Amino acid sequence: MLFVIISNIFGVLQPRIFRVAVDLVTENISTYELFSGFSRQHMIYQVFGSSLLLFSVLVLILSLLRGLFLFFMRQTIIVMSRHIEYDLKNEIYNHYQELSLAFYRRHNTGDLMNRVTEDVTRVRMYLGPGIMYTINTVVLFIMVIYAMLEVNVRLAIFSVLPLPILALIIYYVNNIINYRSEKIQQRLSILSSFVQENFSGIRVLKSYVREASVRKSFAAESENYKTHSMELVRVQALFYPLMLMLVGLSNIITMYVGGIEVMKGNITTGNIVEFIIYLNMLTIPVISLGWVTSLIQRAAASQKRINEFLHEKSEIISPAVQKQAISGKIEFQNVTFTYPETGITALRNISFTANPGEMVAIIGRTGSGKSTIANLIMRMYDCTGGDVLVDGQSLKQFNLEGYRSQIGFVPQEVFLFSDTIANNIAFSADVLDMPRVEQAARDAAVYSNIIELEKGFETLIGERGITLSGGQKQRVSIARAIIKNPQVLIFDDCLSAVDTRTEEEILNNLGRNMAGKTSIIIAHRISTIKNADKILVMDSGEIIEHGDHDYLMDKRGAYFELYEKQLLEEEENA
Repeated sequence: MLFVIISNIFGVLQPRIFRVAVDLVTENISTYELFSGFSRQHMIYQVFGSSLLLFSVLVLILSLLRGLFLFFMRQTIIVMSRHIEYDLKNEIYNHYQELSLAFYRRHNTGDLMNRVTEDVTRVRMYLGPGIMYTINTVVLFIMVIYAMLEVNVRLAIFSVLPLPILALIIYYVNNIINYRSEKIQQRLSILSSFVQENFSGIRVLKSYVREASVRKSFAAESENYKTHSMELVRVQALFYPLMLMLVGLSNIITMYVGGIEVMKGNITTGNIVEFIIYLNMLTIPVISLGWVTSLIQRAAASQKRINEFLHEKSEIISPAVQKQAISGKIEFQNVTFTYPETGITALRNISFTANPGEMVAIIGRTGSGKSTIANLIMRMYDCTGGDVLVDGQSLKQFNLEGYRSQIGFVPQEVFLFSDTIANNIAFSADVLDMPRVEQAARDAAVYSNIIELEKGFETLIGERGITLSGGQKQRVSIARAIIKNPQVLIFDDCLSAVDTRTEEEILNNLGRNMAGKTSIIIAHRISTIKNADKILVMDSGEIIEHGDHDYLMDKRGAYFELYEKQLLEEEENA
């Protein structure tokens, strides 16, 4: 505020120097003409010239000083707003990471991204330019109006008469512009999503010969976007000429009323020039009022959206205890679980024990609750009934970060980062250790596929790099879990895209790596799990059968039927 006041003091002094300069010329021009033909005329000319040069230098010095303090003002406020933006983005991102999986199921990625980018930018725009222009406008307005009233009250009132009207029009039109701009952004987002989706699914689009239909849909979306854009352009086309007209009207009123006051002898010609400069100084702040008001409204809405997530608490809370090593004994005691976002009961009174050194397999139809068990072991959710015990202690009593660092998890939906294959495998490690990466790739039976690539382990995965096959992606994901050397390893149906021979190799390597540790394998194929120590057969969220392969085959129940059905399908495919 100090910098704003000082810079505006230097700004307000400038018109006064112009007034003195103009008055000097107008009042003494007759003296110059009176000495026409005399040698003293040249002397008067030199005095005028020196005086005007002095005034010019004074104006230049004042401009430089004003500019210097304006720089200090911007350096203070704008830099501060950038620091707040940095802190706010970090705070939101860190908070996002603390929230549970249920939060991400409730909200789409685009909305999460918008709050950490667009909404934060709007808040920053208010905290920086918004505050800066508001303070500057208030201070300058008070100083200029005081200076004008000091010269002539009547001329001051008439001069600023169109400015309130201008401010109201700007506020009203600015709201319309912002509303229509928001609509354009929404249409652009829809159009971009439409194009991205169609380019991503171009293979399906061409296979079903839907090019003509998609072209029509794209044309309709483009037309919609154009319509909204034209509505905004029409408003802007009327707004700017109207704004300039009202500014010009202020100048005309100043010259007309000022001329009358000059003829009455109340003010000088220099005062009219002074007033016109004052009005031009006020014009930009008045114009910025509408913009600043809009900034405040948008920032308030954005901060409200940001606070919605910042105030949201995670359902999964890690207790403030020391990290502790686990041996890997996992026990489900009458566990029931209902998904909070859908109300679907996925598990009903589930009880089983997985001991260190055992391979426990879970099999069942789609939607039977297999993946839910994996999520509960990882403590992505807390069970709604019963309890999950690890080494005889409730999972809720463990330090969450320390516990998860000892779990290797291969999800059903493989996700690889847009990075090199080596970095994807070594994702859980702090340091890239290539011998360990290569060994993990061998254990996941993907080493030979990787070294066949032109850049080997340095091959980029993602849109800008090579696209791996489904089976290769699964095996890279498995290598990422193996390199962690976990105490508990969970495979959530991650061998579905792998042939039986490769699957057998991976499972053999897994048996060697997980000796004395706990392995939980979720699968659809019986060939994947037939050598497991325990097999849990699930249906509708309940364990309907459990035992090893031979026991379940002898029992001739659901497991036997599933085995016979898969065997028949294999024979038919052969």
